[in-house]
Amino acid sequence: MRRAYKFRLYPNVNQTRELGIMLETHRRLYNLCLEQRRGEYESHRRSVKYTAQSAEFKDLRRDNPFFARINFSSAQATMRRLDKSYRAFFRRCKSGDTKPGYPRFKARDRFDSIEFPAYGDGIRLIERKLRIQHVGKVRVNVHREVKGTVKTATLKREADKWYVVLSCDLGDLAVPPSGKPATGIDVGLEAFLTTSDGTRVENPRYLKTELPALRRAQRAVSRKKKGGANRRKSVKVVHVLHARVANLRREHHHKTALNLVRSHGLIGVERLNIRGMVKNHSLARAISDAAWGGFVNILCYKAESAGAEVVAVNPAGTSQNCSGCGIVVRKPLSQRIHSCPDCGLVLHRDENAARNILARALLARTGPVGLNDAVRHRVPRSCLL
Repeated sequence: MRRAYKFRLYPNVNQTRELGIMLETHRRLYNLCLEQRRGEYESHRRSVKYTAQSAEFKDLRRDNPFFARINFSSAQATMRRLDKSYRAFFRRCKSGDTKPGYPRFKARDRFDSIEFPAYGDGIRLIERKLRIQHVGKVRVNVHREVKGTVKTATLKREADKWYVVLSCDLGDLAVPPSGKPATGIDVGLEAFLTTSDGTRVENPRYLKTELPALRRAQRAVSRKKKGGANRRKSVKVVHVLHARVANLRREHHHKTALNLVRSHGLIGVERLNIRGMVKNHSLARAISDAAWGGFVNILCYKAESAGAEVVAVNPAGTSQNCSGCGIVVRKPLSQRIHSCPDCGLVLHRDENAARNILARALLARTGPVGLNDAVRHRVPRSCLL
């Protein structure tokens, strides 16, 4: 099992400057390697592999003092990052994707992390200090015990704050199965989620709350001259607001998922096509604000640690089918109450859907079910706490 720990860094003025220089050097290395690959293919129709670029980087370090200062293994990780982008691009091309997404050059605000693939080589946590090569010992808020063996470390910048993410290997942990009752959850916009027993979690709508401030900040950016220092300062204000929304949303997801896995042994969820749902321009912003996909990922790894199980089922018909007798009761999205003319069941449509989700999850657990009907969620390789 892998688990990641995210800690806030508190660098001083000089350390902040050195971290910024290091991040900018990695960004330029990424763009340089991308430019080489594109130029080689356009001129000679040949591909440049990661191994060749890694070998050439040794010569670049002799001529470029900025490249010489960064850790060599972290530079290799940046070049592997580009290589992964190319492999993903070719995979999408083979699958027939109409928009495969060719790798793009990284702008200053689009490159925010540095990976150290070998913990101890250039970075190490020493009690309450994080020792970083050519930066020094940076104060870090270790708010919980780091368990397992640290494998990799990643420096990450979010708005005006710096963090370190430690990916740890916990080995093969034997987690006893949970004997707690099962439940089904239906996510939505009126309420963030509704369980099969009628419990509702309100939708906080953090982005909607911050929209007035975001609009003012974005108008301020549009009035500034492109490439100027004042524009960069205004952009930083927008980044801070978006980071605040993301942090509040993530905290809400963690608390909600923790309450679910503490009280249930099996949790049924819908396998939603969120990418297709956001094509509805009337609901796209509200759906993105709820961030159901991120919530399900958090729920999956918390369930794994608690011995619970998350089963994703086909969402087709969960709102229209009656959970009491099974007949189809057609109703528009604006109709929030399910009323069955056959068995007389009357309840909120989200609770009716949650009951159907629970029934399908239990069937997937006990009976033979095809892949199109239900699948058990895989736990993410790295569980971010």
